[in-house]
Amino acid sequence: MAAPADRSPTTQRPAGSAALPSWVAAAVTFLSSGAVLVLEIVGLRLIAPYVGVTLQTSTAVIGYALAAIALGAWSGGIAADRTDPRRLIAPLMVAGGALVIAVLPLVRFTGSLLSGPDAGAVLLLAAVAVVVPAALLSAVPPMVVKLQLASLAETGAVVGRLSGIGTLGGIAATFGTGFVLIAVLPSSVILVATGAVTVLAGVAVAVFLRRRTGGSAGQVPVGLLVLAVAGGGLAAVAPSPCEIETGYHCARVEADPERAAGRVLFLDTARHSYVDLEDPTHLEFEYVRAIAAVTDVLRDEGEPLSALHVGGGGLTLPRYLSDVRPGTENLVLEVDPGVVEIDREQLALETSEELRVRVVDGRVGLSDEPAGARDLVVGDAFGGLSVPWQLTTREAVTLVDRALADDGVYAINLIDHPPLAFVRAELATLRAVFPHVAVLAAASVLGGEDGGNVVAVASRSPIPAEAMAARLADRGLDWQVTQGAELDAFVGDAEVLTDDFAPVDQLLTPYG
Repeated sequence: MAAPADRSPTTQRPAGSAALPSWVAAAVTFLSSGAVLVLEIVGLRLIAPYVGVTLQTSTAVIGYALAAIALGAWSGGIAADRTDPRRLIAPLMVAGGALVIAVLPLVRFTGSLLSGPDAGAVLLLAAVAVVVPAALLSAVPPMVVKLQLASLAETGAVVGRLSGIGTLGGIAATFGTGFVLIAVLPSSVILVATGAVTVLAGVAVAVFLRRRTGGSAGQVPVGLLVLAVAGGGLAAVAPSPCEIETGYHCARVEADPERAAGRVLFLDTARHSYVDLEDPTHLEFEYVRAIAAVTDVLRDEGEPLSALHVGGGGLTLPRYLSDVRPGTENLVLEVDPGVVEIDREQLALETSEELRVRVVDGRVGLSDEPAGARDLVVGDAFGGLSVPWQLTTREAVTLVDRALADDGVYAINLIDHPPLAFVRAELATLRAVFPHVAVLAAASVLGGEDGGNVVAVASRSPIPAEAMAARLADRGLDWQVTQGAELDAFVGDAEVLTDDFAPVDQLLTPYG
């Protein structure tokens, strides 16, 4: 009687080959996968100072990372079938780690030649930041899997176990980087350290394999080690756009050469705030003067207000109100504690019971506001050049309306460029909540000739357009106040933004 056929055929490793010890295979898979996720998260912060933080920059980095992971896994699996994986694992780890280090100077040198939220610049910098090192490191796990397979009967267990370990590495890297590393270390240090650890791990694997199997297994070309050292050297001399790296921004403060006490706060690509250290009534930026003109007609001169500021920056307007309207209660909602620290250390911010700062996301802070308590709500929060989408929607505007007194006013700073699709949508959104809405802007901006700042004003009470226009002129602004039928024509059929549909970045040019 014939023996039953063997339904568990074994695979054949190369002569002298042996599987990696389980702990080595797990460690290599965990580290390689985790390094890719560290690179993805930090890569976004690395390119932000040059192209801003928008949905497009996040999409580009995530998309390129996923493409690199797919390319690396696919090509790594093919290579593992065609040659002994022991010859490739260590060189790939060293090469991937070296390029993680080299990403820092490559992005900074490339970024110094590019600036602004141009789609081409975003795609180029995102590709430079993640593609090659992520692809190299993603080729390692399938090679480890191939080495660990001794029989087709255990394929599922081996692949599943190592796939799970790689996923755990990515999860650990994601949470560890986002919640811990970025809070305590600059992005440059995180990248260089991640690359260095990966390079050292690759060298250790090479030594282990040579001692275990001999021959050519585990050899690492000297050029890869040179690349790692050279990348570290270039990282040390690469031009950095950051004076200070906060939890959200690349920030710096520059002195105004034409005004001794003037200071400009830069956040990523934008000139965010101007503060005169000696004169809080000096309002350099036109949009700040426009909002000040709104406050001029809100109450009698010198009468204190209850004001909520969504977005802090340099706190120019809260300081101004505290000075010209003594007794004004200012509460500032600022999401970035690093910006508040800069305000204290370099922009002479002194908080008090009348000028308080709460470190919180603006939407969360709005939801905590008591009803009907505020005379004024000012919206001046930006991520890059766009208002964070969650602050633009009908639901967010409803929270603003709830916080305001019956005669209170909401003034929000917007930035857009022709055809002003975002401004039109935000005005439509304001009009879905408030019965009275006006827009303050230069005629060339509303006419579609130029881009720039626009201040939208909303209230339950009628807006004194003529008095507001007079105050704009008094403040040296060639701006107009538009409301009523003229505003109807300007807004047209723009859609209302909601929590379910708020494509803010797409509405803004050059993406809109």
